[in-house]
Amino acid sequence: MNPNLKWRALSILLIILFCVYYLVGLPDFPKSFAQVKENFGHQIKLGLDLQGGTHLILQVQVQEAIAQETDQMVDRLTTELRAKNIHYDEVRRADDTHVLVRNIDPAQLSQFRDLVSAQYANVWDLTPTAGDPSGYTLTLRAAAIAQIKDSTMTQSLETIERRINALGLTEPTIQRRGGRNDNEILVQLPGEGDPTRAKAVIQAGGQLELRLVEDVRTYSSESEALAAHGGILPPGTELVPGRSETRNASGIQDTGVTWYVLSRAPVVTGRDLRSAIETRNTNNPGQFQVNFTLSPEAARRFGPFTETNKGRQMAIVLEHRVYSAPVINGRIDDSGLIEGNFSQESAHDLALVLRAGALPASIKYLEERTVGPSLGADSIRHGVQASVLSLVVVMLFMLVYYRFSGGNAVLALILNLIILLAVLALFGAVLTLPGIAGVILTIGMGVDSNVLVFERIREELRNGKSPGSAVDAGFDKAFVTIIDTHVTTVVSAFFLFLFGTGPIRGFAITLTIGLIANVFTAIYVSKTIFQYHLAKMDRQAELSI
Repeated sequence: MNPNLKWRALSILLIILFCVYYLVGLPDFPKSFAQVKENFGHQIKLGLDLQGGTHLILQVQVQEAIAQETDQMVDRLTTELRAKNIHYDEVRRADDTHVLVRNIDPAQLSQFRDLVSAQYANVWDLTPTAGDPSGYTLTLRAAAIAQIKDSTMTQSLETIERRINALGLTEPTIQRRGGRNDNEILVQLPGEGDPTRAKAVIQAGGQLELRLVEDVRTYSSESEALAAHGGILPPGTELVPGRSETRNASGIQDTGVTWYVLSRAPVVTGRDLRSAIETRNTNNPGQFQVNFTLSPEAARRFGPFTETNKGRQMAIVLEHRVYSAPVINGRIDDSGLIEGNFSQESAHDLALVLRAGALPASIKYLEERTVGPSLGADSIRHGVQASVLSLVVVMLFMLVYYRFSGGNAVLALILNLIILLAVLALFGAVLTLPGIAGVILTIGMGVDSNVLVFERIREELRNGKSPGSAVDAGFDKAFVTIIDTHVTTVVSAFFLFLFGTGPIRGFAITLTIGLIANVFTAIYVSKTIFQYHLAKMDRQAELSI
């Protein structure tokens, strides 16, 4: 036998063994068919439509992020006006996109306009307030609103994905639903049958804010807090509930709900945090602390803020509740630490929430649905039945119409399917119902390639060529056509993957892998089988085709 033919046959055998090993696990052989089936099921990941799971549609409350930006603008502008010694009566938020500055000193109006134009012109429009000759209104620009909405949606997507992946929910689908102006997110979690648990994972920690505590006292109820301030809270503050904790010999005890008077404007939000990690408190080895880092832009705000407010409390607000209220011990720029009555577990939990990323805005659940496994089992059964039936019919046709050469095509088709499933398992691709349709289409493309080659060989035989020459000429002339059809189909599948949603992408992935495997089997494997058969047959014998 030709040595080159031996190496080709050996390479094909090694590929087959690798694929079979990866799918069913040969080291434990022999096994029962049930064991092989179970192991195969572990290797191929199934999508939501086949495996069942949880389907959620979330709505991100992007208006909260816009309101946060306006609150921070009130705080920044107040600080700037005081630093420049510009006199005014009030700076307050009129609504989510407007800030009012009342009764500015007429002699300093030009200085005020120059300040706003120099620092905030790219984000805020400045116009005189109707009915107030010394007042101005700052309006958040439409481009800035769009940018806040887009960044809020992007961070929400990334945060939800990190949280789900950290808890081991495999192959989730997390993507924006609708156009870029929509604030909805589609979440599909194959294999997760408990929507309540999924929602708890997604919303853990919620929206994060760091706010200044404006009142050294805490209160046991809202009415007590309001009574202490004469029924009206100080301007720019609000009441926020939180936990009240004490540490004793048995650990940290939750002693109920307490109320804090906090600044309305957060100095840092979840969009500003970069990382967090729990460490042991060096001053008190029995307690733990959380070290965190901020983005450069947040660090520029946080440094002066902490320098000015040394000795005061800063509340860590998660999902509109005070998680803890540590004291600011010194200036904090791009990194700092959170101290409190933290055990190792509570410090770890807080760091985990911060590391995973706090949601920049709260979320509302518009739809939740559990897809049962019975639907998936039914889809799998019918999909497999369709695939097997199409494969059997194609095999019978090839055997009847092309005789021995049809057997060559059958072997190539079977190997094509083995390679396709092995690659899906190897790269962790998810098999969906459209993916099964891609498998069936791959079978059709494989048959088409074999028919092209076989008809070319028949044509060469009719022209009087020997079987060996006819096989070589048939493969050479069909090669360009096969490559052309497969490349155009792969390009189409690429665009389906690029612009399609989860199930459409599953179809595109399965089809692409099947087409690449088909080029290998229809050209390389099929030709090797022909050459091996020709080497064994008598020179005068006719080729069975």
